[in-house]
Amino acid sequence: THTHTHRTQHTHGHTTPRHTHQGARQRLPRARVALSIMTTQVRRFAFFNKEVVKNPETGKTFTDFEQMGITASASGRGYLVLGDTDGYIHQMDRALQITSFQAYELTLTHLYQARQHNILLSAGVDGDDATPVIKVWNLDRVDRGGAPHCIRSVKLMRGKIMTFAASEDLTHLAIGMKDGSVLVLKGDLTRDRLSTKTPRVLREAGGRPITFLGFRQDGGSLALFVVSQDSVESFLLNRRDHREILDDDEGCDPNCAVLSDDNSLVVGRTKCMFFFQPEGRGGALAFDGPKKVLAWFRNYLVLVTGNRQAMDSGRGTQDTVTIYDTKNKFIAFTAGGFKDVSHIMSEWGALFIMTGDGHLHQLAERDFQTKLDMLFKKHLYDIAINLAKSQKADNSSAANDYLIDIYSQYANHLYSKGNFDAAIKQYIKTIGKLEPSHVIRKFLDSQRINNLTDYLQALHEQELADKHHTTLLLNCYTKLKRVDKLDEFIMTDKHLNFDRDTAIKVCRQAGYFKHALFLARKFDQHDWYLKIQLEDVKDFHDALQYIAKLPFDQAEKNMKAHGKELINHLPEETTDVLQRLCTGIAADGSVGDLPTAKPEEFIHIYVNQTESLLRFLEHMIEVRPDDAGSQVYDTLLELYLRGEGIDQRDAKAAELRQKWILDLLENPRAQYDEHHAMVLAQIYDFKPGILYLYEKAKQYQQIVQYYMEKNAYADIVNACKKYGTADQNRGLWIQALAYFAGREEDCRQHITEVLSHIDKRNLLPPLMVVDALAHSTATLAVVKDYISQRLEAENVAIAEDEIQIRKYTEETARMRSEINKLKTQAKIFQDMKCTNCKTQLDLPAIHFLCGHSYHQRCIPGDTEECSACADEKRKVQDMIRAQSQSVDQHEQFFKQLEGADTKFSVVAKYFGLGVFNKLTLLTGDSASPARSSVRDARDEFGLSPGVGGSDFLSGGGAAGGGGFAEGAGGGFGNAARNDFGASGLY
Repeated sequence: THTHTHRTQHTHGHTTPRHTHQGARQRLPRARVALSIMTTQVRRFAFFNKEVVKNPETGKTFTDFEQMGITASASGRGYLVLGDTDGYIHQMDRALQITSFQAYELTLTHLYQARQHNILLSAGVDGDDATPVIKVWNLDRVDRGGAPHCIRSVKLMRGKIMTFAASEDLTHLAIGMKDGSVLVLKGDLTRDRLSTKTPRVLREAGGRPITFLGFRQDGGSLALFVVSQDSVESFLLNRRDHREILDDDEGCDPNCAVLSDDNSLVVGRTKCMFFFQPEGRGGALAFDGPKKVLAWFRNYLVLVTGNRQAMDSGRGTQDTVTIYDTKNKFIAFTAGGFKDVSHIMSEWGALFIMTGDGHLHQLAERDFQTKLDMLFKKHLYDIAINLAKSQKADNSSAANDYLIDIYSQYANHLYSKGNFDAAIKQYIKTIGKLEPSHVIRKFLDSQRINNLTDYLQALHEQELADKHHTTLLLNCYTKLKRVDKLDEFIMTDKHLNFDRDTAIKVCRQAGYFKHALFLARKFDQHDWYLKIQLEDVKDFHDALQYIAKLPFDQAEKNMKAHGKELINHLPEETTDVLQRLCTGIAADGSVGDLPTAKPEEFIHIYVNQTESLLRFLEHMIEVRPDDAGSQVYDTLLELYLRGEGIDQRDAKAAELRQKWILDLLENPRAQYDEHHAMVLAQIYDFKPGILYLYEKAKQYQQIVQYYMEKNAYADIVNACKKYGTADQNRGLWIQALAYFAGREEDCRQHITEVLSHIDKRNLLPPLMVVDALAHSTATLAVVKDYISQRLEAENVAIAEDEIQIRKYTEETARMRSEINKLKTQAKIFQDMKCTNCKTQLDLPAIHFLCGHSYHQRCIPGDTEECSACADEKRKVQDMIRAQSQSVDQHEQFFKQLEGADTKFSVVAKYFGLGVFNKLTLLTGDSASPARSSVRDARDEFGLSPGVGGSDFLSGGGAAGGGGFAEGAGGGFGNAARNDFGASGLY
């Protein structure tokens, strides 16, 4: 209410203010009127329960402090602490148990309880000289009598202490004196011996007494508030005790100043309370009436006011206690009837008020839900919201749920009153807790669509909307024709919080194609973008360019889905894009290591666009012939066969078409399906292709059959000549003979030519030929020459066979005679020279039944056969062994049987070789040794020595030596004889 200017001057001990007043007297009444109006507008509630503290044992009023003469009080650390006129300190716990000890000999005047340390500071008088003494008590250390340990004491040599205070870190102690001076002690109060230090004078004596001291620590700054009865000042202790005069008109009475929860200074005066910061004055609260006591509890300012006349007269007063919520600007409690309030303490979550009669009154705050119920009954939702926010700031776990419930009830109240604009604002605050459908149903009426739009937009901003909410919001925009809002919601670079598919769908249905395309492009919804462009906007060029710029996998996918429509409208451009997609060649002709699509997967999109398809397929087999699949070649072949791209009436064009087809079929890199190609060639009756494919597949019978179906006689014979030279294809002539034999026309010339080839290669027996021609139109003259030649050839063969038979018979008889001689007659050896060294034969000598003789020294020691006949013998033995093994080789027999011209000749040959007989091969292992002495031989055969002067062997010697295949038949001839002769004995 006062406007003033001031300057400050720094001195060694204090700062002297210079100030001037401007119109203070004129402005004061106006300020009083304003303050009175403010007071009447403050709401009042009963958020605290009042009760007198009673003795838990007796149930009566607690009266232990009635006779103590309480002079000072403090609270904290689980105790209420009081001091009395006798110098005692009393600590009362929650169970109202009191512990007392004497701190001073005479009296105790002040108490201060540190918040963060269990340290108690007291001021009082010891001795008769009335010198004040400040003591520091460690409440954690007690002596045997239960009294705390006094760790420091400071004796002041001047004046009377009016108030004192300590910083929270207990490094500064400020003392306010009655003469207006302020003393400061610096140092650790729990360690330094402050009694040996002289207090520093922060404020010189002079003026009215000091009524309040309070420290404010903000970071590294430490300020001290100093309040006297006529001024309010602050000192910045870490800035060379800089003094700031906050108010030099008026201070406050004792107990009428307090520090708030944010360490702001609150000064109570008759008409109002003022708030101060270290740099200057803050706001003010208007409360009329003389102030007796100010205190701070949680976020409440507690003040005690009394009757002015009673206070002036010194009589006891009936005081009024008011608890004011400074944040939410309402009175939480007010009540009178307190008899001369002297002290206010707070502990255990409650306020304790001591009256002059020594009684304690407890003010307990009601629970949060009870306070809300009281506000709801009066429909004071604004205050309930502010109260819940304060509770939330105090880290209450349930405060946020309470706040949502308040918003919901407030919104319902406003909705019932018809204030839909205000209601929707409250409903928006419930997003995240209250089910959106509950709100949406209330505003579905067309008259409230604007409110619904606001709610849905807020729902999207908080990322809590689903696709149904998005649909509804966009429908609201479109119904209201709010293109600006639609642009703001969609056409933005900001992060959009909604279901994208739903938004695109709604915009498309409402005809806002530009917005739908923007969303589809922004969020890479390629399918949506192309559908809108092709089906709605009909911008085929843009759609094709969009696909061309997509990544490979997306471009391939969308070309398959939308390529048919693009081909119908832009065949050339779409084919160009497909060619790049399937070949990996860019538009500028550069080739990179890019993935490629399969061209056969895009053939289906070229419906009714055969010319473009022909161009596409030709490009594929030209650029990537090895990567084009069979379907590409098959489709291209079909297009060629259908004559696409040429004029069928033009002979040159027809020739060109035939050339294209044959080039494609004969291309060694072409990967067409031969069976499919054959079907196509037959469907379109393309003769060169059919014949080429038959020839490529080596299906020569089909070629002949094709000519037969066409009755092309010359072509049939030519085909047989061309393909029937190989043994496996000789059936072509037989096929041709059967064909010509069944024709009704005169085919004498062709039958004669076919029979000549059959005769040359002996393809059919004469009887079968005659039988085949018996039912034909051919006459006997046609087959006369053939039959004559065949009969003459058969006669020659029979004569040769008879000669061979006689030869084998004679040779067999001769061999049997010789074998018989060897068995029944003695063998005389007359050779006088060694077969090996050609020298005169002398004893010991070795003779073999084959007629060869050797010196014993000319025969190796382990040899048992004639070396001259050994090779021939081994050949015969190998032949016999091979014949024995061939008995089990059935596959070889049947293979020769199948490939033979005359099957009986193969069977006869195997009979002649003795394959079907049981063979017994005698080797040296099963025979007796070939070499023995003459005496042993005589003993073995029962011969006496000296017969005819020569050694000889009887027929028994045939059992020794080499092997013999008994019962081999006449087929062995000389071989069997030589084998027998290769064995012998000495």
